[in-house]
Amino acid sequence: MTEPTRNQEAENRPSALKGTYCLVTGATSGIGKEIARGLVTAGAHLLFVCRDRTRGEATLAELNRCSRDPFVRMVVADLSSLLEVRRAAEEIHRHLPRLDVLVNNAGTHDLRPAVSADGFDRMIATNHLGPFLLTNLLTDLLELGAPSRIVMVASEAHRSVVHIDPRTFADPGSYGPVGSLSVYARSKLLNVLVTQEIARRWTTRGITANAFCPGLVSTGLTRNIPMGSTLFSLAERSPLVRNAREGAEQALCLAGDPRFTGRSGGFYSTTPGAVLLPPSIHRFRPGLQRAVWERSEELVALP
Repeated sequence: MTEPTRNQEAENRPSALKGTYCLVTGATSGIGKEIARGLVTAGAHLLFVCRDRTRGEATLAELNRCSRDPFVRMVVADLSSLLEVRRAAEEIHRHLPRLDVLVNNAGTHDLRPAVSADGFDRMIATNHLGPFLLTNLLTDLLELGAPSRIVMVASEAHRSVVHIDPRTFADPGSYGPVGSLSVYARSKLLNVLVTQEIARRWTTRGITANAFCPGLVSTGLTRNIPMGSTLFSLAERSPLVRNAREGAEQALCLAGDPRFTGRSGGFYSTTPGAVLLPPSIHRFRPGLQRAVWERSEELVALP
């Protein structure tokens, strides 16, 4: 199937997203804020989840100014805490009659290991377990919005993972700035594996899921990459590094472009030359994807 051009994407999104109910995590800065902005300017009803109330209120006021509709809501929650995720899901149910689009964008890159409130590596808890639990707790709203879409913000970093153990992927460990890159890559591979498992489990329920890499984007996340701020500041005027608005473009396409209707389990990358790279071998291991899903269910205490 021919991929839509950028002009076609811009033309298709407003009509497709107008009146939809959308949720974005991590929407107070960077790509998340630009995804949220793109949704509300296209006429969507928006609810976003953020960790910091002060930044959230500033974002809420900003989005209301550019919204075509007064329905913009905020829920405050730290996705690394399963208790807060459950509380957030309850609050989301009070706000939304259904959910047409869920964008799992929130993520972190910790240079040093930290343990979440539930005893997991905090980076894995924030980037994978929290979004996994939230997505599962919102399944009923996604079914009410069917055909609904899940958009997972992943990364090309997932290709670098050679081995992943479904039993121990969330265990706390010891690592420094360089070692943190492998943990971050693991969390992004988990995003991709879950996306593919959703495609197998939920497509018959009218729910599709796709993951994407926004490319090299100069956002606050680069501050937590070894020498990230320095390297990105040097490269941000080159074609290799994008701004947050450009990084959000693929997410908005997956969320609203009619050409992606019914398409599920894909990984899309906007990184130049990525199409020439071999895909991760783990994307072709259904047994691993199922094992990661079932272990994640155990860790977040889903029935």
